[in-house]
Amino acid sequence: MNRRSFVTGALIAPLISAAARAQDAPRPDAPPPPPPDLYAEGAPFSREAVDDAARRLATRGFEAPGNILPSGFAELPQDVFRSIRMREDRTLWRGENRGFALDLLPGGFIYRQPVRVSLVEDGKVRPLANDPSWFDFGRAPTPPADKPFPFSGVSVKAPTDRAEELREFALFQGATIFRALARGQILGTSARGLAIDTGEPDGEEFPLFRSLWVERPNPGAGSVVVHALLDSRRVTGSYRFTLRPGEITVIDVEFTLFPREELRHVGVAPMTSMYFFGPNDRVGVDDVRGETHRADGLQIWNGGGEWVWRPLTNPSELQISVFGDRNPRGFGLLQRQRAFPSYNDLNRRYDRMPSVWVEPIGDWDEGQFQLLEIPTDADVNENIVAYWRPKAPLKPGEQFSRAYRLHWCWSPPDRPSGAVTVSTVTGSAGGRRRRFVVDFAGDAVADPNRAGAIRPMTATSVGQIRDVVGRPNPEIKGYRVTFDLDPGNEDLCELRMVLEADGKPISETWLYRWTA
Repeated sequence: MNRRSFVTGALIAPLISAAARAQDAPRPDAPPPPPPDLYAEGAPFSREAVDDAARRLATRGFEAPGNILPSGFAELPQDVFRSIRMREDRTLWRGENRGFALDLLPGGFIYRQPVRVSLVEDGKVRPLANDPSWFDFGRAPTPPADKPFPFSGVSVKAPTDRAEELREFALFQGATIFRALARGQILGTSARGLAIDTGEPDGEEFPLFRSLWVERPNPGAGSVVVHALLDSRRVTGSYRFTLRPGEITVIDVEFTLFPREELRHVGVAPMTSMYFFGPNDRVGVDDVRGETHRADGLQIWNGGGEWVWRPLTNPSELQISVFGDRNPRGFGLLQRQRAFPSYNDLNRRYDRMPSVWVEPIGDWDEGQFQLLEIPTDADVNENIVAYWRPKAPLKPGEQFSRAYRLHWCWSPPDRPSGAVTVSTVTGSAGGRRRRFVVDFAGDAVADPNRAGAIRPMTATSVGQIRDVVGRPNPEIKGYRVTFDLDPGNEDLCELRMVLEADGKPISETWLYRWTA
């Protein structure tokens, strides 16, 4: 299997499409559907009502939402679909001086599952009709005015860059995908509400948000709240998102799951991103760009206080990395390289895409971080997936609740006190040997007069590490380590390195998986 023959879309495309209709039929003795007051004009709304709706929905068999897309809209080319816009005069909260505005997103293209959208105003529900009058259809055909037209999600706007301009800073669209950005950024890495059986041989199950309720913000509040009802073949859930835009855009996530069946492989706080190539992985690349990715590494702050940096790669075969832990302190997919010349891409501007950092809230117990790196031969596929996997399975009849804070940022608010990895470069050292050049930066390595006390501590699972050289790098006021890996006859080596001084670590732990 190689990059050009691997069908990346088989795993990635369903991230923004719906889960297939379940085979399970509702039981004859199933209770009635969730109370209709969640969707009734003027009915009282509460977070507990969404909990109750998810709990009651879990007692029934899964039934996929009906397709109400007009004929031809599922086949729209992407550029035609993108020409469909919310009519400016229909933008919600426009001119109300609330600090936010809300746009509805249209169905069509790959967004074929309708999402029910309601507002919550003064604690009461205001459902929004599935109506084509919300949109200017641009280059797409105008659907019949007397037929329903589905929403696929919502886009939230705020004055993130200029006080006089409301700009999209977060959106919910496709399955359980949501994305955000901070001041000065463009959209990049995505988050998801839940991952189920990611990377399993029998395939992944993709939940969807059936309904969204958006609370109208009070003037000057600085935040907006979105509620969601999750549904899937084996689980339902209620979600509450609190969005606060700024120099760091923060999304607080609180959720409760109600399994229909036992779930052994669940991903909490999942993120998806793209890594095509970079200085550590340019196999078969002939490109004017120096590197192309939305994130270049996985950062972990584990429950024991150790900081780990794992550079991403685009492997020739699917790679799954596992890091066991208990009560993690934080993790995320980061974009550390911020220099435009490194990318040389005026169209995609990878240098302006956000890092996404997860801050767990409360006790997350025992589990593991999982990182999936999927082969891709193009920069349009989201081939990187990372999440926290609880050790204990989720059982039917029991609810599972967690909370965490997502930071969409240039640099995470939490960072190691010691030196951090700023660059990993690999190249041939002759034969099967590979040369590695790893740069560290930070106060712990900034003084070249102290470089003589620094010791690079390296290790490999198999093979041998040779010719380790550490020295100051004055160009970045940091420290550079160069070494060769001799894998022998092995095709996979797990590498580890940390800088020490006076017998104590002064850097994060650099981990790397080399594959032939």
